[in-house]
Amino acid sequence: MAYPFEPVRKYRRQHTVTNDPKSPDRFEELRRRNSEAEAGGGSERREREHKTGKLTARERVALLLDEGTFEELDKFVTHRCGDFGMQDQRPPGDGFVTGFGRIDGRLVYVFAQDFTVFGGSLSETNALKICKVMDLATRNGAPVIGLNDSGGARIQEGVMSLAGYADVFLRNTLASGVVPQISAIMGPCAGGAVYSPAITDFIFMTRDTSYMFITGPDVIKTVTHEDVTKHDLGGAMRHNATSGVAHFVARDDAECLAMIRELLSFLPSNNLDDPPRRATSDPADRADAALDSLVPGDPMQPYDIKDVIHSVADEHYFFEVHEHFAKNIVVGFARLDGRPAGIVANQPAFLAGVLDINASVKGARFVRFCDAFNIPLITFEDVPGFLPGTQQEWGGIIKHGAKLLYAFAEATVPKLTVITRKAYGGAYCVMSSKHIRTDANFAWPTAEIAVMGPEGAVNIVYKRELDRAAEADRERLRREKVAQFRERFANPYVAAERGYIDAIIKPSQTRAKLITSLRSLENKRDTNPKKKHGNIPL
Repeated sequence: MAYPFEPVRKYRRQHTVTNDPKSPDRFEELRRRNSEAEAGGGSERREREHKTGKLTARERVALLLDEGTFEELDKFVTHRCGDFGMQDQRPPGDGFVTGFGRIDGRLVYVFAQDFTVFGGSLSETNALKICKVMDLATRNGAPVIGLNDSGGARIQEGVMSLAGYADVFLRNTLASGVVPQISAIMGPCAGGAVYSPAITDFIFMTRDTSYMFITGPDVIKTVTHEDVTKHDLGGAMRHNATSGVAHFVARDDAECLAMIRELLSFLPSNNLDDPPRRATSDPADRADAALDSLVPGDPMQPYDIKDVIHSVADEHYFFEVHEHFAKNIVVGFARLDGRPAGIVANQPAFLAGVLDINASVKGARFVRFCDAFNIPLITFEDVPGFLPGTQQEWGGIIKHGAKLLYAFAEATVPKLTVITRKAYGGAYCVMSSKHIRTDANFAWPTAEIAVMGPEGAVNIVYKRELDRAAEADRERLRREKVAQFRERFANPYVAAERGYIDAIIKPSQTRAKLITSLRSLENKRDTNPKKKHGNIPL
């Protein structure tokens, strides 16, 4: 009778590794493949990237993550294309570096496109690599970071490459609001490839080495006869200041990666976690007497709302988002009592802080992100209304302004509002007023809450009386009516009498009031009616 384990013994006898110097090293193949994967497109192409001011994919990953924490996945994956001479070019990794690691000790998933291998072009197999990383990030509740540097879809693979993009787009959509998604454009990003970053939460670009657009300059010249460079069309400052597609601009790769690490310090790992708290030595009751005289006596004079934000924030530190776009509204992150908070503020130093199309969209996007990830919202309001004019009306200011209103009304995180000066008309309602479920609304004594400004109101309410007055007396009468209107309506006390303002506070006490309120709201639970999803006016 044959011994039942004889096949196993036979296998082991045939595959025993000996110490015979002539036998191959059992780790030689592993070393060779590792070396090939880490070499990317070779030293010549790496040097070419360095000369343009760019790091390689592996250098970027190493700089982004905590030292020694990167665990690579699918390092030996190769493409499946056997046409167009591709069968003889099968570099391990296929031009993408994917895996996971730690940032400040917290788990993150990352993929990086290697421009030295086939120009970082997307194939069927490296699309699967991205999808695997994104699925793991969503399943394990960790942020996902994409370092984009790619010539686009791999032409040799045709529809399979396009299908790979669609697979990635689906993951971006399903992960939205579940885990933070961050995109860094560190080289070219063109055609269909731009839609994955566009779905993610934040986009970083490097000033001189990155660009993104759907249609390149050559095609544009053919179709519309416009002459434009790729950087003027889709460079970092164009998308940061003009289109608003990108949120941050960095001098180079190293600064870009450092900024990503800083952003993540304010964000939770997923939608079920609370934002990470940080110890602070900044006293919660710290008062800033400079705020008591910050708002000018003349309501037409500007001041910088960032002075208020820096004053109330821990260590006076404010991490601004979308700094170069729609400067009439300011958004970003700060900490109060060690707790991250999202800041939304009208900027009277730019267009008087008026709300227009771009400011409304910028604010709405930021508010919805904070609400999705349990980050409290603090609003500083000084808004004279919505920007008038045919361009705004024809451009859809009604629906775009409604986006900001929708975002604030929908948000269930702790919400605090401080009215520093003007709060006029519909813009008062939109900017996180008490009527759309804001938890605590404060006003400085300089606040003016009214349907419109005194000058405009007087011209309407007292039009007939002014028209009847003698020309010599008309201006004096107008000034008197304006003063009466301002005393009666353009102050915070009427709103406070109605309970629309919880307290009128000294500006110097703003930080203490906000922190006290945030502490009281630590266990806030609020919900929206059960539904599949709302229909925000897109």
